[in-house]
Amino acid sequence: MTALARAELTLLRRNRGALVAALFIPLIMPFSVRTAAKEMDLAGAGLTLGTLVLPAAIGFSLLFAVYSALVGVFVVRREELVLKRLRTGELRDTEILTGSASPALLIGLVQCVLLAVGCAVLLNLSAPSAIHLSILGLLLGLLMCSALAAVTASFTKTGESAQVTPLPFTFLSMLGSGMFVPLELLPDRIAAICEALPLTPVITLIRGGWTGDLTTTETITTLVSALAWTAAALGLARKRFQWEPRQ
Repeated sequence: MTALARAELTLLRRNRGALVAALFIPLIMPFSVRTAAKEMDLAGAGLTLGTLVLPAAIGFSLLFAVYSALVGVFVVRREELVLKRLRTGELRDTEILTGSASPALLIGLVQCVLLAVGCAVLLNLSAPSAIHLSILGLLLGLLMCSALAAVTASFTKTGESAQVTPLPFTFLSMLGSGMFVPLELLPDRIAAICEALPLTPVITLIRGGWTGDLTTTETITTLVSALAWTAAALGLARKRFQWEPRQ
């Protein structure tokens, strides 16, 4: 697994397009959130600029550095018969996917930590009130996005189409999971729908860990939702993932 992860990291460094998307887009997107926040009544929702931008920045990293990047990795390695050949060796299926995903997960984790520290310093955020919730949300987000990437790769035919198939989930999450617009500012019906999106509980846990305004009931409900989506994504990935090139 270590050798496989090292090989994937080498290939990632050679793929400039994927590297730019993974490293720089999550660093640029928070500035658009900061611009959009000028038109919002954040104080009325009990939020500040920092508690809006920081979870959004982490969400962008999960979507671009982990989810979108891994869709391309899984599809290209499958079409090049790399995954098929690896299955003839000692590694089990879970170990093959974990080794292939390790560089993206490591980059996403480091990037999220750096973004959190940077946002906290630049936006004058106080120390998180419940840091364990933010850490738990981040770890669940990494696991969920990697599993969803495997699911998306299962119906993606080519490496070129891997640049397109992640877009629906990416845009839906950015617009509806509280990254650009907090759910507190949305109409009740729309907010109720957005609460059911996979990445919403992750963003809620990260933000709640910083603000400390989640009640015990809200924490349990959000955690159960995040765990349910993660388990569903892992189950679908295990059942639907394609190891042979798609015809």
